[in-house]
Amino acid sequence: MPDAPDAQLWSSSFPADPIDVLDQQTTDTQKPADTLKKPIHQNPVPTRDPQTKRIMGLIPNFRSVSTDEKLPPMTVKEKFLTATDDSFDYSSVFIPAMLAGVSMARKATPEFGQGAVGYGRYFWHSALDQTSENYMVEFIVPSLTHEDNRYYTLGHGGLFKRTGYAVSRAVITRTDSGNNTFNFSEVVGSGASSGLSSLYYPSRERNFSNTGTEWALDIGIDAASFVVKEFWPDINRKFFHQSDSTGGAKH
Repeated sequence: MPDAPDAQLWSSSFPADPIDVLDQQTTDTQKPADTLKKPIHQNPVPTRDPQTKRIMGLIPNFRSVSTDEKLPPMTVKEKFLTATDDSFDYSSVFIPAMLAGVSMARKATPEFGQGAVGYGRYFWHSALDQTSENYMVEFIVPSLTHEDNRYYTLGHGGLFKRTGYAVSRAVITRTDSGNNTFNFSEVVGSGASSGLSSLYYPSRERNFSNTGTEWALDIGIDAASFVVKEFWPDINRKFFHQSDSTGGAKH
């Protein structure tokens, strides 16, 4: 039965449902190919500044890894090579040279004397201390305990959060399988190195007090170095713009 004239007039006076109209316009104006060409907007993945092998060319930085990189476990050989880099790279002389100057100014070991000869004695003892600790902390102990000797930067968060994280790495590290664990490498390795140092210091300096002081100093220096390594990419980007094609720890 045909529609009544009044019904037709009512129907033509109002448009169809707005949703239907919008769907129809989209169908008419947008082709499937256009849809495929449209980019999908996603939140950009934040990029973090890379580590460099040396900090300002003075401080070895071979163990630092940028951000949350997923790296394969280190082999025993790789741990040995990392300790060797930290001990014998040209930049490895900076910290012993600085510590030797501080120790001589304090007359920490009076038997060494003063002047150029005294400084030379302080320097080679400091260099040997550093080498011994590097091999204990980065090679021998982590090889036995299956710990990862690399420093993984947090790279995000505020100053206090990142500083706290960096300092905590002196007692917390990763296993070769990627889990968090107590940092036996740092704590036990530094203690063993401090004990060995009594073999080449004057006999009067061989006591538990000096060994404990050296142990605490070694851990403190490493904790401070982690803080420097944590913020180095930010500092480098803002002030120095150093580039390093080989990046951080690559062993």
